[in-house]
Amino acid sequence: MNRIITIGREFGSGGREFGRRLSENLGFAYYDQEIIREISKRTSLSEQYVQAVVEHRPSFSFPIHIGQSFYALGNPAFEQTMTVYQEQARIITEMAAKSDCVIVGRCADHILKEHKPFRIFIYADMESKLKRCREKGPEDENLSDKELRQKISGIDKKRAKYYEFYTGHSWGDKLNFDLCINTTQTIIKEIVPVIAKLF
Repeated sequence: MNRIITIGREFGSGGREFGRRLSENLGFAYYDQEIIREISKRTSLSEQYVQAVVEHRPSFSFPIHIGQSFYALGNPAFEQTMTVYQEQARIITEMAAKSDCVIVGRCADHILKEHKPFRIFIYADMESKLKRCREKGPEDENLSDKELRQKISGIDKKRAKYYEFYTGHSWGDKLNFDLCINTTQTIIKEIVPVIAKLF
């Protein structure tokens, strides 16, 4: 069976960089935005639309295990959202079957639970997340600290709702992970080789 590492992460915590560096260090395949592109290809929906769907919990007041019993109501938005999630689950399962891999986000830890992935969650304090977002690029440079804090908190809330909707578990709960890493005041490229030794 292939070795699979899934990475959940808070926005600005460096989880994506951590996943990419870990996959390079181990020689594993790395999947992140590739999943969005593949969903877009298979569903004929734009990548921007798919990205929006996978970053937001559907606007329903009931979780998925209850929602399935209402599926026959024929809500087109709900059906399209479910199509994207089901395609995402299929793609992630196919990718995991190909080779050893690192998969970032997208409920991969839950989708692949039968494959027993090693589940990592990356988090950091707000000051570190602000610093990383500022260093990442020009996208956030015109935002004040207050606006950037709101953006970070907003994205994390959406991720939490999305994860809880599809999995029934609390996002970031240490009981759902094998390893939680606090990247506050750390240099990711320095800690990755240490973590890689686990594998």
